[in-house]
Amino acid sequence: MFKATAYIVGPVDGPGAALRDLATGLQFEAVLPYAGAAAADQQTGRTPLLFFLVAAVDRVTTLEPFARQVRFHPGKRVRFSPIIYFSESPLAEAIQTCVALGFDDVLTLPFTPERLRERLTRQVNRSLNYYETPSYFGPDRRRDGDARADERRAGGRHRRFEIIRTAAAGVHILRDDMRAA
Repeated sequence: MFKATAYIVGPVDGPGAALRDLATGLQFEAVLPYAGAAAADQQTGRTPLLFFLVAAVDRVTTLEPFARQVRFHPGKRVRFSPIIYFSESPLAEAIQTCVALGFDDVLTLPFTPERLRERLTRQVNRSLNYYETPSYFGPDRRRDGDARADERRAGGRHRRFEIIRTAAAGVHILRDDMRAA
C-alpha cells in the first residue's frame, strides 16, 4: 500500500517486533530497523518517502537524541519525514514530550492496521506546515493560527515551511518563509 520505507525505531523484539509486523502488513516497500540518519538518507534514493515508527519506551525523553538526529538532518527527505510514536499508555506528559520533540503523531492502543493506515495517510499528498525556531523543528502546533504566540516563544524569530510529501518525490517544499524579530 505504501511505496515508502518504514523505519522501526526501538528494540528488535517486543514493541519493535510488533511495529515491524504491523508495518509489514501494510505492505511498505521496505521495513527496516533504524540504523541512523545517514542510512535513512541513503534509503531515500530507493524510496523517497520515509516514515519513522517509534516503539514505546519507559521514558520518552530518551528519544531526544533520535528526534534531533532526524529533525535537524541536512537532507529534507529525512528532516521532514513523519515521526510517529506508539504509546502504550496515553500519559499527557509523554504526549507533550513527543510534541516538543517535533513528532508528527502519537498513536495509543489499540494499534490496528486500519487505524495506522488512516493516520499515515494524513501525512501524505496534502499541504502541511512545519516551524523552525531556535528550540523546535516540527509540525505546526499552533492553536487557532496564533502566529503571535509562536513569535513570543521564539523571541520573534522563526521559519515556516509549507511542504507536501508524496511517494514519488518524497518531500517537496512549497514555501519557505523566514521571520526575524
